[in-house]
Amino acid sequence: MKQILILGAGLVARPAVRYLLEKSGLQVVLADQAVDKAEAIIAGHANGKAVRMDVKDQTLLAQQVSKADIVVSLLPWTLHPVIAHLCLTHGKHLVTASYVKDEMQALDTPAKEKGLIFLNEVGVDPGLDHMSAMQIIDKVKKDGGRIDSFFSYCGGLPALESNNNPLGYKFSWSPEGAMLAATNDGRYMEHGKVIEVPGDELFRHYWLKSVPGAGVFEAYVNRDTLPYLKIYGIEDATGIYRGTLRNIGYCETWDFIKQLGLLNQKMKFDFDEVSPREVLTNIVNCRGKDLRAGVSAYLNIPEHSLTLKKLEWLGLLSDRRLKIGTASVFEMFAHTLKNRLVYDEGEMDLLVMHHEFEAIYPDLPRQRIQSTLIDRGIPGEDSSMSRTVGYPVGIAASLLAQEKITLTGVLRPIHPHIYEPILAECQRMDICFKEQRSDLDSDERSYWGD
Repeated sequence: MKQILILGAGLVARPAVRYLLEKSGLQVVLADQAVDKAEAIIAGHANGKAVRMDVKDQTLLAQQVSKADIVVSLLPWTLHPVIAHLCLTHGKHLVTASYVKDEMQALDTPAKEKGLIFLNEVGVDPGLDHMSAMQIIDKVKKDGGRIDSFFSYCGGLPALESNNNPLGYKFSWSPEGAMLAATNDGRYMEHGKVIEVPGDELFRHYWLKSVPGAGVFEAYVNRDTLPYLKIYGIEDATGIYRGTLRNIGYCETWDFIKQLGLLNQKMKFDFDEVSPREVLTNIVNCRGKDLRAGVSAYLNIPEHSLTLKKLEWLGLLSDRRLKIGTASVFEMFAHTLKNRLVYDEGEMDLLVMHHEFEAIYPDLPRQRIQSTLIDRGIPGEDSSMSRTVGYPVGIAASLLAQEKITLTGVLRPIHPHIYEPILAECQRMDICFKEQRSDLDSDERSYWGD
C-alpha cells in the first residue's frame, strides 16, 4: 500500500482527500496544525489518518515526508521550496497546485537525477487552464494548423443567488493570496505588440468580457503571460493573454483599496486599542474632521460614491475594536475580508474559465475556437473552487501512485499523458469544457471583444 501525505486541510483539501481515499492500495495521511479539521475530512475512513503538524517543526515534517511515497502540498506557495527540498532528500514525488517559482524550477535537474516527479500547477488556475488549453493546441497542431492568438480568462466568484454583498466577491481561498496578487505587474501581447501593465495600474487596465452562458465580467491581466508562448509551444503566435474575471465594479474598488494603503504590510497598530476608523484617519490625515470627507478628498471621489459605501459596509469606518493585537494594516484588512466576504452555509460559488483561440490552417479560413467551463458549487457539500482544485490534485497524485507519469523533474500538466487522464476523470465528475468553432473573416479578428 502506497502512502500519500497531504499537507494542509484547508478550503480545497476535501475533494482531493476523499477522491484518494476511494482508491484501492492507497493510504492517505492528512496533516494540519488544526487536527480536528483533518479528522473531519478523513471522517473515520479506514484508509485515512489525520495527524497534527506544524510545518515550522522541521523534524516532524521530515519524519512524515520520509514515511510517504508521494507528498501533496496544499500549503501556501512560500512553503513549497522547503517541502520540495525534503522530498529531494528523502526521494519522494511531490504534487502542488501552485505556480512554478524560480526556487522550484532550480530543483529540476536534481529531481531528474533522482528520478523524481515534482508536478506543479495542477489545480484550476493554474492547472485546468493549462490542460484544457494544451488539449486544443495539440489538436490544432495535429490537424496541420497553428495557433495565432490565445486569450484565456478565469474567475472564481459567488454564484448569482449567493452574490449578496456590495463587493461582488467572496473568498473560497486565502484572502492574503488575492491581496498579494493585487500588486503584481502584468504583461501580455496583442497583434505582436507587448503590453506592460505596472502593478500600481493593474486595476485600471481592464475591459469588459462576455462569456457565453455565464454573463459579463471585468477582466484584468494575470501576471506575465509571455512565458506561456514557450510553455505552450506557440512561440510564433502574435497574441497571448491570461486574465482574471471579476464581477462588475471589482477593479475600481480594489484600485481605491490600494490607493488607500490597505495593503501596507509595514504600518502597524495595536488593534486591541485602535479601531479601523482611527487607522484610516491616520492614513488620510484628517484628525478632528469627518472621516468620510477625508477619505473622499484623499481618493478624489465624491462623498456619495459607491466605494465609500463599500468601505463602510466592510466596517472600515467603524469604531469597533477588532481585538487582533498588534498587526499591520495588511493583516487588519485580511482579517476584515475573512469575516465579511465569506460563504454562509448553503451558499454556492461559481467557477468560470473561458479560452479563445485563433487558429490558422493551410487553405482554410481563420478559425475561432472557444472553450468554456462553468462549474457551480454543490449546496451543503464542496465548493466549485475546492472541486476544481482538489480533484485535479487528487487525480495527479493517483497517477503518480500508479506510476503512469514517466517524465521526471519539475513539471506542469502540459503533456498529453498527464492532462488527458486528468481531464477525462474530471469530466466524469461533471467538470467539463464546452467547445465551439467558427470561421473568421479578416475583419472579424478580435482578441477580447464580443
